[in-house]
This record gives sequence, structure tokens and C-alpha cells, in this order.
Amino acid sequence: MSEEIIHSRSITEIRAVFGLDKPTHPLITILDTQKLAYGEETVGKRFASDLYCIALKDSSCGIEYGRNSYDFDDGVLIFTAPKQVITVKKPQALNQIKGWMLYFHPDLFRNTPLGSKIDSYNFFNYEVHEALHLSIHEQNTLNQIVQLIQDEIRERIDNHSQQVLVSNIELLLNYSKRFYERQFNTRSASHTDIVSKVEVLLKEYYTANKLIEKGQPTIQYLAENCHLSASYLSDLLSKETGRSAKDHINDFIIDKAKHLLLGSTHSISEIAYTLGFNYPHYFGRLFKLKTGKTPQEYRQLN
Repeated sequence: MSEEIIHSRSITEIRAVFGLDKPTHPLITILDTQKLAYGEETVGKRFASDLYCIALKDSSCGIEYGRNSYDFDDGVLIFTAPKQVITVKKPQALNQIKGWMLYFHPDLFRNTPLGSKIDSYNFFNYEVHEALHLSIHEQNTLNQIVQLIQDEIRERIDNHSQQVLVSNIELLLNYSKRFYERQFNTRSASHTDIVSKVEVLLKEYYTANKLIEKGQPTIQYLAENCHLSASYLSDLLSKETGRSAKDHINDFIIDKAKHLLLGSTHSISEIAYTLGFNYPHYFGRLFKLKTGKTPQEYRQLN
């Protein structure tokens, strides 16, 4: 695999990477995947950009996102954020892949409401095996929005263009969020196993004295042991339990703190250290936030 990362800073540069002409709009473009082709010389090369990308593909595309490769089935939607690395795993011929790739630069929406909430769309940080699988109806809905964006790019750039384009991108993201909700619901049974695994991981972490050795477990630690991205795991837990991954960690810590406060004579500082806190006042702050009482008040009242 090549160590060099080919970095595209603009829409013009990303189109040049695919051997396409200059864009009709400087901040947004839609690529027809049937018109994209690359040979053996591209295999192993790594690419990154300053752009957001939403891509709909309907068959094996031979691309690796981050650490994972994936052969796409019909109607799979993937999201990549700026600076994420994409690696080509095999050649692609013309007309081999049906779909589209929507690239847009952050400058397009930076001074709009979308600019302040783009980070709330966590699926831009999902791993590729957490991609969104779409029904035919869902594909058609997104295709219609993309066609509106394409028409706007082709026909005009005027005082209304930015608002129209950003509104349609936001509509596309909101539908994607809805469809992910549906996917979480349909996979609820398997997700229940993940919830149980998180609880087991936390208990094992505590039993193995890792709180003392390594500090409190991170969301990334739980996600890696569940073979998921941190963003996907947190969204999964929120959907299944109403509590984020961070809430699960904190609640587990507080539950153990209660046992130690009532079942031992250790000082507050000793208990804080046992639970992975370097500074007792951080422990006290979290405990009061979660229980409404300081550790000392809890011990005295119980």
C-alpha cells in the first residue's frame, strides 16, 4: 500500500483526480459512478480531501474506507468527512458501478444554520461496515433530492443558489438520519447483544483493576471491543437505552462508587483513585452531578 496520501483541497481538484473536467459550481459536484474508471495503477493508492462526501452505490466498488473494506450490496449509502482516507482496492471499469457521489466543500454551508449542526450527523464518522442499507423506496427519495441538486448546479448560480443547495443537502441528511433510525430499529435484536456486551466489558474492566492501571474506560475502548466505531456505538446505545456510551461509563462508575462509599471505610480520595480519577474533586463533581449529593453527604445519609 502506498504511504503517500493524494490530498484534494477543492471540488476542482477532486474532479481532476477522477479525470473529469472543471465543475460548473466551485463548492459542490455530483459524480456519476458509471462514468468513473481506474486501472491497476490506482490500486493501493490512498486519497483524502477537504470535502464532505455522500455516496450511493449498488454493487462491489473495491474501495476501503479507513481500516475497513466492504463489498456493497444494492442500495448502500456511505458518508465521509474531510480528512478521512479512502484506499482503492481494485480496478473499476466504465458502467461497472451504478450510483452517485455528492461532494461538497464546508465553505458552501459555513455561514448557514447547517454549519452549526453538521457535526450532529454522526454517520459521517461511522465505519464503512456501519453503512446505511436502503430500500428501493428510500433510494428513490434520495435520488430525487440529488437530482434537484444536480439541476441547480447545471442551470444557475445566483443569489438563491447557496440557500437552495444547502437546503437540499440538509434535506438529504435528515432523510438519511430517518433511514438510519429505521435501520437501528430493524437490527434491534442484534443491538441488544451489543448493549449486554458493553455492560460485560465495563464489569471486566473493573474486575481486572484497569481503572487503577489505565484510568476510566473510553468510548473508543468499548467501541473497539464491540468492533464498531465510537459514533455508531454511542448512537446505538442512545437508541436502545436512551443513554449514550459516555452515560453508560459514568453510570457504571457511580454505581461502583456507591458500593465503595457504603461498603468500605476508604477515604473519598482513595475511592476516587480506585475508580480511575487522578483528582478527587473530579470524582466529587461527577458524583454530585449524577446523584445530587457529594460523596461525603451520600455516605453520611446512608
